[in-house]
Amino acid sequence: MSDLLERLRGRGWRLTSQRRVVAEVLDGEHVHLTADEVHARAVERLPEISRATVYNTLGELVCLGEVLEVATDGRAKRYDPNAHRPHQHLVCSDCGAIRDVHPQGDPLAGLPHSERFGFTVSGAEITYRGLCPGCTTGP
Repeated sequence: MSDLLERLRGRGWRLTSQRRVVAEVLDGEHVHLTADEVHARAVERLPEISRATVYNTLGELVCLGEVLEVATDGRAKRYDPNAHRPHQHLVCSDCGAIRDVHPQGDPLAGLPHSERFGFTVSGAEITYRGLCPGCTTGP
């Protein structure tokens, strides 16, 4: 059973066949699928699953804090099941591929107190951008 499914079961979230399929599709360390990609993969496992069910399930998972919604550069939102392991994202500027990265150190250490403008900073989201190997070499 996937880590996400175990967390959901532990929370007592009712795992219908549709919800289970969505959670199974999201399983994996570097999974960052759009809602349409989740739907396409879910249909392969459960042909009768509707797009609305997938969207509603993703919304519930985000509200529960079990999945992160990642938006980059005006592209379609992507869904990241690694909500409980601190990480940042590496995004391909060309194709939009996203990978989880785990840099060392405290990301807030680079923000001096004089640049915090009195804010009590509770976290940082850093996105690294570049070209993935597939986009660097071209077709």
